[in-house]
Amino acid sequence: MNRLHSKRTKSALLTRALVPALALALVACGGTPDETYVGPSPDLPKPQRGLFPTLKISLPAEWGDELPTVPEGYEIAPIADNLLIPRQMLVLPNGDILVAEGRGGRAPKLTPKDIIAGFIKSRGNTQVESGNRLTLLRDTDGDGTYENRSVFADNLDAPYGLAFGNDSIYVATQDALLRFAYTEGAVNAGAAPQEITKLPAAINHHWTKALTISADGRYLFVGIGSDSNITERGLAVEESRAMVWQVDAQTGFHRVFATGLRNPTALAMQPGMDQLWAVVNERDEIGDELVPDYLTSVRPGGFYGWPYSYWGQNVDERVRPQKPEKVASAITPDFALGSHVAALGVAFSTPAMGAQFANGVFVGQHGSWNRNPPVGYKVSFVPFRDGKPSGEAIDFATGFLGEDGKARGRPVGVTVDPRGALLVADDLANTIWRITPTGGAPGAPAAPATPATTETAPAPAAAPAPSGATPPAG
Repeated sequence: MNRLHSKRTKSALLTRALVPALALALVACGGTPDETYVGPSPDLPKPQRGLFPTLKISLPAEWGDELPTVPEGYEIAPIADNLLIPRQMLVLPNGDILVAEGRGGRAPKLTPKDIIAGFIKSRGNTQVESGNRLTLLRDTDGDGTYENRSVFADNLDAPYGLAFGNDSIYVATQDALLRFAYTEGAVNAGAAPQEITKLPAAINHHWTKALTISADGRYLFVGIGSDSNITERGLAVEESRAMVWQVDAQTGFHRVFATGLRNPTALAMQPGMDQLWAVVNERDEIGDELVPDYLTSVRPGGFYGWPYSYWGQNVDERVRPQKPEKVASAITPDFALGSHVAALGVAFSTPAMGAQFANGVFVGQHGSWNRNPPVGYKVSFVPFRDGKPSGEAIDFATGFLGEDGKARGRPVGVTVDPRGALLVADDLANTIWRITPTGGAPGAPAAPATPATTETAPAPAAAPAPSGATPPAG
């Protein structure tokens, strides 16, 4: 036992010594391409595979007196700080903001590359502990300053996706879909949540579970990411993953809605059309310009390529066995956001955001960890016309990545407050930013805010209440 312990200790010390050196070597392998391949019809390059993939993270730095940059006619301000890894947000009917905080994932490291990638990524992330909670923010007088803050619910397992409907708050944690009864004005949940259905969580390489709800409140849609880059853990662990589920909000019965979406990190319903949209993080290790993360409408029964092909019917030669019949059915996404930008948020705009940004979607881009030079680290706007993306993407909030190459923030969820504000969750600065049009931004004025009520409900119970067996997939 002593000899075995000694060998393990030496191995651990060797790994600890090698990781930083190998990490620096891997960073040096990246190129400096000029294009980011953004838009509805990117002319993609050929795959590039070297001895090592590019691994490069932007180290964190403080904001100090700086703020993110927004377009002329808009202003930005922090409305909450010192959060515990804010991810997604939800504006409640009375104007309160609910914030999901936490970090999930429990996938084992399979190779030295996994260890090195984990080391590099950890250097670019916040070092605070996972909140595993929902925090409620309240602006009592409607002036845009959120004076009151309370823990709405805690002891949750990495909450991420949020939705509202049927007088209920729905929360997708990394392993379950939960329901809280909603009482207007309550500052915390009145009881433990009801579990609607279990969600795939055996490994959780991609742990985030995106969530939205149909306009009539009948169905919930859950985005479930893959458990690997391109099935290197085997196909068995990918069962019920890399897809979107449609879940009956009342019964929990679920069926597969669409497949082949490697990691659908945020979902949104298109106003007036009840059309589901998603932003998707695509695969890695075939070049700085492949594969583009994307924004797409999600069709019932649609297949979007993963793992057999990317951006429609571009075959990924690394995947075995090949399936030409699946590739032939792969749908080309609507809009490329750029490779490795790590899109984690999507929200449809309203006229209250000003004429230039009235029709389209805002996209939160968390930023690359495997591209040189880094990309993302911003909020972009994709304009729409006739219900579809039209025109070039516009940078809406930038400056998260400084000229010194260090990251001041990393945008995740984006949410449009119908009263006229874009909310941005920043999980590096642990801040919620609020961007509003000023007198210099043309367009419909924001509706006057209604102060929230101040009713207080009892503190939530510590753990979800089980609701019985999970219904079988349809």
